[in-house]
Amino acid sequence: MVNVFPTPTVTRVSRRGPVRKVRDMSEYRWDPEEYERSSSQQKKWGMELLEKSTFSGDERVLDIGCGDGFLTCLLASRVPRGEVLGVDVSPEMVRHAARRYPREAYANLRFAVMDARHLAFREEFDLVFSNAALHWIPDHAPVLRGIRESLRRGGRFLAQMAGKGNAHRVISALGRLIAREDWAPFFRELRVPYRFFADEQYREILQDCGLRPLRVELVKKDMAHQGKEGMASWIRSTWHPITERVPPELREGFIASLVDEYVEENPPDEHGLVHVEAIRLEVEAERP
Repeated sequence: MVNVFPTPTVTRVSRRGPVRKVRDMSEYRWDPEEYERSSSQQKKWGMELLEKSTFSGDERVLDIGCGDGFLTCLLASRVPRGEVLGVDVSPEMVRHAARRYPREAYANLRFAVMDARHLAFREEFDLVFSNAALHWIPDHAPVLRGIRESLRRGGRFLAQMAGKGNAHRVISALGRLIAREDWAPFFRELRVPYRFFADEQYREILQDCGLRPLRVELVKKDMAHQGKEGMASWIRSTWHPITERVPPELREGFIASLVDEYVEENPPDEHGLVHVEAIRLEVEAERP
């Protein structure tokens, strides 16, 4: 079977110059409206995560990977006497969120373009939150060190991301598809920026970066798509490292083929829903 998600690599520099570079999240063009249509499950899981936390109402909150701003706005409603800053590496997402939730209507909410690996805050936040974003970053050490510096002492880090084993049946279907003669030429030396951590592995990384783990666990979730088109929309809106290797004129055909490959072994239920087993890594930690 094709190893779709090998160990992430970074740019290697020699006397002849860069050899290979893995594109990261910042290099893909995101479609906020497509994402908004296809991300209901991720938002649901984010809301479930927030229900596991309590708020006094005056916290300052940083939302990393805010996307279209839906959960950032929800956070702002939880801290009416506080402030929320949503940051995302995608300018398209940030513009969309700022238009959808303007300062005139949401006085304690703002958005900014920022890379999670280069946070520049010093003890400014009571809570750092992130949902369905950090698995895009292979090396979490700079992210977690930045989060630690961003938090006030006793501040909390609350996050959910894809964990070890996430969407494994989709990844198996992708491996079979890109091994075929018509698609294989587009996927030679495939490297993608996703990183799916195990719980104990992530606990160690938190500790190494100066954060105290409170709860780190892998949680199974059911991602239900509205038929083949619902699944295609999810792939179209978030699987950029895969789909953008295919020429634009062939891309929709490739996405349809991937959905067909998956559905052949995982048919829709009696209501026409296509289910994907997701594994989420939920993290709660604090700055000592």
